[in-house]
Amino acid sequence: MGLHLTAFLGVAALVIVTPGPDTALVTKNGLMYGRRASLATAFGVVTGLLVWTLAAALGVAAIVHASATAFTVMKLAGAAYLIWLGIQALRAAGHGSSAAAGVASAGRTLAGRRGFRQGLINDLANPKIAAFFTSLLPQFIDGGHSVLVPLLLLGAIFAALTLTWLIAFALMASKAGGLLTRPRVKAGLDRLTGIVLIGLGLRLATERR
Repeated sequence: MGLHLTAFLGVAALVIVTPGPDTALVTKNGLMYGRRASLATAFGVVTGLLVWTLAAALGVAAIVHASATAFTVMKLAGAAYLIWLGIQALRAAGHGSSAAAGVASAGRTLAGRRGFRQGLINDLANPKIAAFFTSLLPQFIDGGHSVLVPLLLLGAIFAALTLTWLIAFALMASKAGGLLTRPRVKAGLDRLTGIVLIGLGLRLATERR
């Protein structure tokens, strides 16, 4: 099929373990809402990657990557979403212990569905993923071959590796969240994750192509 699989696996591993918006969101939901929300967020992220894989294979992602307007719109939308999530975390940190417990309880009731949706939106709103799939993945495919099937295969491998990494992060974050139950500690974690998400949003908004 003309794939440079070993080189791809090395590059993919480096990209996946580099902290970014997806990892931050999975960690936040694990600390605030527990294992179910964090795992659901991870599956939402990977579902977004599979959508990007299909879009890249069909050429849609290439159009987004080539269009400065489309890229900017998606970049600003993704940045706004990250900043909104960060503000939500900071607001949760400002509640009293009883209010925070109520928020956490309500979050667990809808944690799975909401976590999945947050992960999916967070990934789909990141134009850097479009650039990754259209600019980097084709470099691991030999010329003269059809790119449709190889792109789908590489995208599926990347999604599987990402899911493995995020599940490990989700389990660690949810375990830590179960241990850190003191109101002051939870408020501090909310503030930290809020600041990180807002920072990532601002970085995304100001990044150039």
